[in-house]
Amino acid sequence: MTAGEVADLLESSGHAFAATLDALTPELASWRPAPGEWCINEVIGHVIEAEKNGFAGRIKVILGADEPDLPTWDRDRIIKDRDDCAGDPKELKGELTEVRRESVKLVRSLRLEQMPRGGLHPQVGRLTVDELLHEWVHHDGNHLRQALGNVQAYVWPNMGNARRFTRPEQ
Repeated sequence: MTAGEVADLLESSGHAFAATLDALTPELASWRPAPGEWCINEVIGHVIEAEKNGFAGRIKVILGADEPDLPTWDRDRIIKDRDDCAGDPKELKGELTEVRRESVKLVRSLRLEQMPRGGLHPQVGRLTVDELLHEWVHHDGNHLRQALGNVQAYVWPNMGNARRFTRPEQ
């Protein structure tokens, strides 16, 4: 995929996350489908932090130095510290929208000759800008599916006989 195609997909998934947050009550946004699983607000908080620390953040580090060491980040600690389940989905939407706007701008600015530039991650080895862009699209899709899956799990018990048309994981 080209940087422009990735930017288009990130813009699209950003709109999907934002529209989902617009449609949620605070109760649904903070509901957990099972103990230890993320509520939708936490999913969105993770997407924001992954963008800042993992994707856009790492791309900026790579573009700023020749084969730099790439930083790691403690996903679970950050999720706990953010305490997004207690937050307002509309405020998360604002944060996500701003972060995503800046990220799409960054991705659209990338040039073809920057794609093979890379850095060294202590756990997975060398990562290139191109690989990070592809992972970013994959990551967004996983978490959009997770957020929508939470909505499905929330409504499942109230579907009555209509549950016979589907399975809970669909």
